[in-house]
Amino acid sequence: MSYNLNALLFRFVFICVFALHAVLIHAQAVQPTLKLALFDVDATPPVGSELTYNPMVNDWDLGLRAKGVVILGAGLPIVMCSVDWIGISNDSQDEFKRVMAEAAATIPERVVVHAIHQHDAPTSDLGAEKLMQEAGLNPSAFEGTYTRDLIKRLGLAIQKSISVAVPFTHIGKGQAPVYQVASNRRIIGSDGKAKASRTSATLDPAIRAEPEGLIDPMVSLISFWNNDKPIAVLSYYASHPQSYYRTGVANPDFPGIARFLRQLAVPDALHIHFNGAGGNLTAGKYNDGDKKNRLILAERLADGMKRAWDQTQLERIEPNSIQWNIEPVALIPATHIESLEAKMKTETAVFLANNLSKLVWLRRLQSGKKIDISCLTMGHVKILHLPGEPFVEYQLAAKAERKDLFVAVAGYGDYGMGYIGNSIAYAEGGYETGQASAVTAEAEAILMKAIRKLLH
Repeated sequence: MSYNLNALLFRFVFICVFALHAVLIHAQAVQPTLKLALFDVDATPPVGSELTYNPMVNDWDLGLRAKGVVILGAGLPIVMCSVDWIGISNDSQDEFKRVMAEAAATIPERVVVHAIHQHDAPTSDLGAEKLMQEAGLNPSAFEGTYTRDLIKRLGLAIQKSISVAVPFTHIGKGQAPVYQVASNRRIIGSDGKAKASRTSATLDPAIRAEPEGLIDPMVSLISFWNNDKPIAVLSYYASHPQSYYRTGVANPDFPGIARFLRQLAVPDALHIHFNGAGGNLTAGKYNDGDKKNRLILAERLADGMKRAWDQTQLERIEPNSIQWNIEPVALIPATHIESLEAKMKTETAVFLANNLSKLVWLRRLQSGKKIDISCLTMGHVKILHLPGEPFVEYQLAAKAERKDLFVAVAGYGDYGMGYIGNSIAYAEGGYETGQASAVTAEAEAILMKAIRKLLH
């Protein structure tokens, strides 16, 4: 009898230990593991399509791309995408995010879509397309056939990429100055008023000779690593990305060339570039429009990227060190936006390509729709995502707000409202804060409140 009790006790203990071991193994197996999915899709429309300012007559050796990452294992998936287009606005933002979120099994609030803002490229606003069609007008640059095609292919690419996602264990952070690329486009006179705008290609040598002005000279690199192997590199630099344009030939301009050069240098990692808060920055001080300057500017940006890469420091990342936060904002619309409806049938296609999305944004705002400002936190790194063409002051303020962290800024999210100047710029006047901006000087207080909240 004693023997039987001992045997039963032994069997009971054995079963318990075995069950506990199985539970521990299962718990270990279901622990969230961080993974990264990569996607890279051709975003070059076919010849004969409408680019933003001209019909497309040809493409270039380097086409347009839509590139991005999906972060898996830190709650609902997070999708970040950068597109070689001039801008993606309003209803197009909604549709990009809806389809990409569905493909990634997440929600649209955890998807960001940014343009790099090259000018020989498409613009996209399905709301503007609808507005023009309802008015009996040719939607021209807003014709959405290719937009819908790209969105569909992005969804398929994301689904495929998730099935082959790879683990990542570390993030890298590095930065370095870029020399002789960006300059401030707003030349302020002795009376405190804007006296000139230094465009991307500045022909007047006197305007080129003006001081470089306020810029953020740093290119910031954030990379994803599987131990010692790089998987993806995200770069952030603030400037209008044009050397010359209106050629009718779709091309990614100098940031696309710089990205390609770095892809060749570090071939194991997908290189993705984001334009920073460069609304009031151009290459105009260093570019007179000579076509050879495209390569020169690209090599200077790539040189900064290389030096930032060489300084990369790795930080181990766990799922609980990744956070995604959003802050919806409603910017105050400028009064001149209402007049755009009356101009729809009288203004040129170029004027409408530059301005009609502002009217669509106003109608959405009036219906209660806000713009999400979002921030991705990964350990000691924060990536801030801003709409429109924000001035560099927002980027510099964000970095100053959290000097203890590595802060990167992506501008050109929802492009609908155009330029977003800082408060004083609206008193100074000038192109960027006149008809080209759909918001008012109150934008600074509203946007900075959201930025500070997200950064803290």
